[in-house]
Amino acid sequence: MRVLAAMSGGVDSAVAAARAVDAGHDVVGVHLALSATPGTLRTGSRGCCSKEDAGDARRAADVLGIPFYVWDFADRFKEDVIDDFVASYAAGETPNPCLRCNEKIKFSALADRAVALGFDAVATGHYARLADGVLRRAVDADKDQSYVLAVLTAQQLSRAMFPVGDTPKPEIRAEAAARGLAVADKPDSHDICFIPSGDTRAFLGARIGIRPGAVVDADGRKLAEHEGVHGFTIGQRKGLGLPGPGPDGKPRYVTGIDPDSGEVRVGSAEELQVWTVRAERAIWTSGAAPDRAIDCVVQVRAHGGTAPAVAEATATGLTVRLREPLTGVARGQAAVLYRPDSAGDEVIGSGTIAGTESAAPLAEAR
Repeated sequence: MRVLAAMSGGVDSAVAAARAVDAGHDVVGVHLALSATPGTLRTGSRGCCSKEDAGDARRAADVLGIPFYVWDFADRFKEDVIDDFVASYAAGETPNPCLRCNEKIKFSALADRAVALGFDAVATGHYARLADGVLRRAVDADKDQSYVLAVLTAQQLSRAMFPVGDTPKPEIRAEAAARGLAVADKPDSHDICFIPSGDTRAFLGARIGIRPGAVVDADGRKLAEHEGVHGFTIGQRKGLGLPGPGPDGKPRYVTGIDPDSGEVRVGSAEELQVWTVRAERAIWTSGAAPDRAIDCVVQVRAHGGTAPAVAEATATGLTVRLREPLTGVARGQAAVLYRPDSAGDEVIGSGTIAGTESAAPLAEAR
C-alpha cells in the first residue's frame, strides 16, 4: 500500500513510520504545519508543530530513507480546532481540542488530500489498535488514545493505521534508539498544543474578553464575581474566587455553568454525580446506529474513569443511562462507548456531551 505517515516530530510517529516501512509499504512522511507562527510553539514538553518539531521529523524521515514534505494546514487548524475551542468555552462547555484535530484535520483534511494523491492510508503515532475496522484501546493503558479517536467514522477508520498501539511506550523509545532515531528521548508533548504557556484561562481571556458574572450557590445566593464563564469547568475546585469551603466545611465545586446569564453554580461533591448523559453528533464505528438499547462501558473524558451503562441511539445523538454515577461530566467533552464483553477495549461509538441528569434511573439495576 501507499502510506502517508503523519510525522509530528515525536518518537511515536517516527516509529509508526518506521514500522510502516518495515511492513513493506510505500511510505512518504509529512509534517503538518499547524501554526502561522511555528517558532513560538515549543517550550520543552509543551506545544508542538514548531520549527524544531519539523526539523526532528525531517531527520527521522532521512534515517528511514523516505520522502518528506511539510504541508501547511494552519488556516484549517485555526478554523476547525482553535476557533471551535474558543467558541465552545465561551458557550460554557469544556472541549477537547484533540478530538476535533483528529476528526477535522488528521483524518479528514489530511486523509482527503492523501486519498486525492493516491495514498491508501494515513499512519499516525496514536496509541490505539485497529483491525478489521474495529478500534480498540492500546496495550499501554497509560498512553491509550482510543478516546480521542472515537470521533472517527467507519470510513475514516478504513484508511487509518496505528502501528504503535500494540506496544508499551518504553519499548517504543527503546526501538527508536535502536533504529538510530534522535527523537528516542524527546519529551512527550503535554497540555494543549496551541497554548505552549499552559495558561488556558489567559489564552481564552485574550480572545473572549471580560464577560462579568456571579458565582452562586445552589439556592442562587451570590458568593463572588468572575470575569467570564470561560474560566470554569464542571468539577473545578480551585480558582473559584471563594474565601473558603462551604458552610459544612467541605470543598465546593463547579456544578453548573450558564453562559447566557454568566452564572457559575457551585456545590458539594455529591451534587456532581451524574446518572444520565445526553450527547449529540453520534458516531458509530460500525457505520450504523444500533436499533436497540445496548450494554456498554462509557468514558466521559480523556483521562477519566469509566462506568457501566445502557446506551440508546436517538434522533439527535444518543442517551447513556449509567449503572454507576460519574462526576465531573462536562458539556463539550465526548461520551465514548466501549463494548463490555471485550474487557472494555472495543470502541462502539461516541457523541458530544450536550447535557446531563442527576436522577438515577438505573440505580435499582446495579
